[in-house]
Amino acid sequence: MALARNRRGSSEFNYWPGFVDALSTLVLAIVFLLSIFLVVQFYLSQEVTGKDKALEQLTAKLAQLNDLLSLEKLGKLNLDEQLSQMRAGLSAAESERDRIKGLYDGLAGVGSDAAGRNTELNKALDSEKQLSARALAQVEVLNQQISALRRQLAALEEALEASEKRDKESQGRIVDLGQRLNVALAQRVQELSRYRSEFFGRLRAILGNRPDIRVVGDRFVFQSEVFFDVGQAALLPEGRAELDKVASALIELDKQIPAEIAWVMRVDGHTDSRPILNSPLFKSNWELSSARAISVVQYLISLGVPAQRLVAAGFAENQPLDTAQTEEAYKRNRRIELKLTER
Repeated sequence: MALARNRRGSSEFNYWPGFVDALSTLVLAIVFLLSIFLVVQFYLSQEVTGKDKALEQLTAKLAQLNDLLSLEKLGKLNLDEQLSQMRAGLSAAESERDRIKGLYDGLAGVGSDAAGRNTELNKALDSEKQLSARALAQVEVLNQQISALRRQLAALEEALEASEKRDKESQGRIVDLGQRLNVALAQRVQELSRYRSEFFGRLRAILGNRPDIRVVGDRFVFQSEVFFDVGQAALLPEGRAELDKVASALIELDKQIPAEIAWVMRVDGHTDSRPILNSPLFKSNWELSSARAISVVQYLISLGVPAQRLVAAGFAENQPLDTAQTEEAYKRNRRIELKLTER
């Protein structure tokens, strides 16, 4: 700079070097200021960066504190609920304690009774044990009886099998006997029919051809007027005379028919369809027809006909020979029938 001033002094006055110096000085000052500014800015940026990190840390801690606060609040709520539950449990425990205390007091009162009952129960248990022992003995006896019954059942089954075998054999014999019996019965029926024909032949010969005595099928039919008056059951003399002939034929027939043939002479009484009115002896045709049949049987027995060979039956008006409502039909229906049949 001294050289420059010397030069300016030597020639003419030159401002440019001074301006350059001033400008250089200004540039240096500005550079210096910029350096200081950069340094300050660096330190400030470092400081700001540290503050930001600290702020982030503080924000993170604040968030943690908020979380902890939320947890604390939730824990407080849980604690409140637990406290409420504990209080409720405490109340229930106190109630249970009071109830148990009451039960204890009651049990203390019945303790003596329980002791007495215990004694009674022990006695009952002893008696039950004795009964159980007796029951076991009875069961043993029953088992023995069951065994014996089983043996008897086996024996019965064997006997039943043998009986079934014999039954099969008997069935065959029964079939054979049935066939023989049917043949024998047919023979007996034929014999009885033959004797009946002979008896009816004798009666025809004895009684003659009277219009009031007819043969209808296997029966001798006598009009009631031959034996009885109207509405009466007492035998007339004329009827007794006819029955004397019948009795002699029956007695002779009883001698001829073998004893093993079970035969009977059935005497049937019949009336007409007109009801009985104002009769002191008979209330209905049933009584009149039965009484007439009985009168005939009793008279035959008195003449010597075996009683076991006679049967009396009354049919009232229920088996008419003629259904017309005329005097002739009434006369035909009032009758006594004799029928030789099997017993």
